[in-house]
Amino acid sequence: MTNLSKSSLGVIVFVLICFGVLLRVNWINSQVENLEEKFQNYLQKFHKNYSNINEYQRRLVIFRNALEEIEVLNSKRKSNRSAIYGLTQYSDFTREEFLQMTLTNYKSLVQNAEIQKPNQPFVFRRKRVPVGKLPLKVDWRNKTFVSDVKSQRSCGACWAFSVIAVVESMNCLKHNKSEILSIQQMIDCSKYGNRGCLGGDMCTLLQWLTDNNVAIELEEHYPLQLQNEQCKMNRNGSGVVVDHYICRSFADNEEMILKLLATHGPIAVSINALTWQNYIGGVIQFHCSSSLKYMNHAVQLVGYDLSDEIPHYIAKNSWGKTFGNNGYLYIAVGGNLCGLANEVVALSVV
Repeated sequence: MTNLSKSSLGVIVFVLICFGVLLRVNWINSQVENLEEKFQNYLQKFHKNYSNINEYQRRLVIFRNALEEIEVLNSKRKSNRSAIYGLTQYSDFTREEFLQMTLTNYKSLVQNAEIQKPNQPFVFRRKRVPVGKLPLKVDWRNKTFVSDVKSQRSCGACWAFSVIAVVESMNCLKHNKSEILSIQQMIDCSKYGNRGCLGGDMCTLLQWLTDNNVAIELEEHYPLQLQNEQCKMNRNGSGVVVDHYICRSFADNEEMILKLLATHGPIAVSINALTWQNYIGGVIQFHCSSSLKYMNHAVQLVGYDLSDEIPHYIAKNSWGKTFGNNGYLYIAVGGNLCGLANEVVALSVV
């Protein structure tokens, strides 16, 4: 090969390398622009704004990580009914921020034990039946016995939201009265270690309510403020009174949850919601630990569907109607998924 041809080959190789680098740079720029466009659309959709450039860039990186996580989670779907993940109002939060903003350091004070007033056996609203004879589908929303989805925002009082939701349902079932009750009264006044928006426990709330024969006031008389305030409870006022309750673990007997939903009514459960950050629909089957140490939230269960391709519970959350399916989500039956059988609350009202 002549020196000229060697020189020409070197030039060609150099040009090809430069062209490849240029293509790579253009591809990276297009990806960055595409990411920026997606982030701008996201900010507009969820009415967010980051005017500080450093904060904007930090949120952009978190957003990019969320997109990658969403892609991984959706790639593991086993069915069209499986949970689907996408962008939510929490997708530009770190996991730690999400935990602090929407969840609470919810510690089950029951730890597999039962808290129940002595000599007051819990009475099911209807006669219990064997699991094999339970209806395949129960949805108390269809009978208007479930109040609207609420938003706790950054107030960690899911324990109060879930219990009051059940009290509202049971009051409607017994007295045919759709009354919206005061969550704020629970936030401000509940004792026994409950700390309002800083966290609490469903079981100790019910113990406090029954020990003191507390009348739960109407929301219109004691409106929701979503912050800890001084207790303004009217001790001589009227309201709904909890009669009996159970607070138990059914981790080894999840069939009892189905029986409660079918023969008694809506219930409340403590749960691990850490992986719900980007949930937008479908049935959660995976990526949700049942360990007691991860209990950080509480929700109302309003029914189940055993006839579905993926048998599941119907859960009413307290993150507003923009979350999941109009504020609801679906969790597969069996295996104590998300720890939903670790602490189960059912109750009756006077």
